Amino acid sequence: MSDEDIARIRVGRFDVSIVGLKAVMEELAESHAEEGDEKVASLMIERLKGRNYIPEKARDDYGRAFVREFRRFLGRPLPEDSPGELDIKVLGMGCNQCESLAQLLMQILTELRIPANLEHVRDVRQIARYGVLGSPALIINGKVVAVGSVPPRDKIRSWILEAGGTRK
Repeated sequence: MSDEDIARIRVGRFDVSIVGLKAVMEELAESHAEEGDEKVASLMIERLKGRNYIPEKARDDYGRAFVREFRRFLGRPLPEDSPGELDIKVLGMGCNQCESLAQLLMQILTELRIPANLEHVRDVRQIARYGVLGSPALIINGKVVAVGSVPPRDKIRSWILEAGGTRK
């Protein structure tokens, strides 16, 4: 099994690994793109439960997470999961600058004691959906704030605080 067969997604408060998520999304994209969330969640759970442990008590959380990832895969807007939560994305295929930016973000978030969903998007097709033409790119709460270089630490810190990151 290659690394591409495993995806890390947020389910409730936890990041979990899901085997075969990309293949299921590709399979459903053409035939079920216009289906309602409940139908998509049910289909995805049925297709993924054979290769993944989906606890019965967390089935609804998994369903919401699968729908969110499916909508993201389709390039559609996502409803806010939890208002006020900080969502940060680094776009880049893994060059030294991309890795450096991701590490810097982790350091800043740790220093500020701010919880955030930090995702490093490496897949070129997913990166293309954001419409950025350079890497690394930094997106905070859906807004592209930097493209093509690693911004200074103080600038990143101020963007995080402006985006609603509060000390916990």
